[in-house]
Amino acid sequence: MTESFRRDGAYEQHASAPVNPEWPPPPTYPPTTRAEDAPRRKRARGPLALLATVALVAAAVGGGSAYAVQELTGTDTVAAGATTTSVVPAAKKGDIAAVAEAVSPSIVEISATSNSGQSTGSGVIITGDGEIITNNHVISGASSIKVTTSDGKEYTAEVVGTDSSKDLALIKLADASGLQAASLGDSDRVQVGDTVVAIGSPEGLTGTVTSGIVSALDRDVTVSTDEGQQQQQQGGGGWPFEFGGQEFNGDTGSSTTTYKALQTDASLNPGNSGGALIDMNGDIIGINSAMYSSASASSDAGSVGLGFAIPIDTVKSDLAKLRSGSQN
Repeated sequence: MTESFRRDGAYEQHASAPVNPEWPPPPTYPPTTRAEDAPRRKRARGPLALLATVALVAAAVGGGSAYAVQELTGTDTVAAGATTTSVVPAAKKGDIAAVAEAVSPSIVEISATSNSGQSTGSGVIITGDGEIITNNHVISGASSIKVTTSDGKEYTAEVVGTDSSKDLALIKLADASGLQAASLGDSDRVQVGDTVVAIGSPEGLTGTVTSGIVSALDRDVTVSTDEGQQQQQQGGGGWPFEFGGQEFNGDTGSSTTTYKALQTDASLNPGNSGGALIDMNGDIIGINSAMYSSASASSDAGSVGLGFAIPIDTVKSDLAKLRSGSQN
């Protein structure tokens, strides 16, 4: 008996009985794969899945996402705060004491020695291994730099990069690790009337905390870019600048630069340069850079409620240049 079969995968229906009675009749349509028999996608596991999970959880509680990424990846990244970031516990939001407690460990005192003598300023820790942002005029021309953290520990530091056009400098501590990096906020979201806190080392008084409000935005502040001029003024304890067509705290010299600044009435005094202006979430929104003095001698000056800070967005946009070792 001769049998014929189609090999193209199609099935034919026949009215006759199957060739072999022991065989079951062919199906009238091609078999399909059941959903439960289909291969299942494997869930992502390992470091990337763990990182994603931890980051989501950290973001939910606020303020921990940047730290979580740094710890899991082993990198020292700038702790850049998102709009929902809050370094201060939610229950204490708006509490000046809570802001001071949360951020003070990230603020340092800087002592710079130059041919003109010694000057004191402040700085903000931005990585756990000791990168610190400060004003260029704080460390300009320094032959040696000493840094004291909030717990009293002292480090030596080297200049990584400077940008005199923005009055910014990046220094790096020697043999530092495990430091508390500040959370960098978003100065573009700052509004006039926002409550702010300033932390720095006026007149060498480490960790001094003052508070006030943001008085104005986008103020044009002009400072000296001449290294010799800056060293001369550092010896007097102040930092000269121009605002509104007038010079304050001394002569800015012939070589100057102008930048946009936040204006605040938080008390700033000599030594606050390079310190932090902080919002009520505990995020850094500015680097304090200049203050108005009504006294003739800047070393005897006190704040009259007119201070200026470099917006933190300006700092963040300049970080790559500073890290590259640019010296200008």
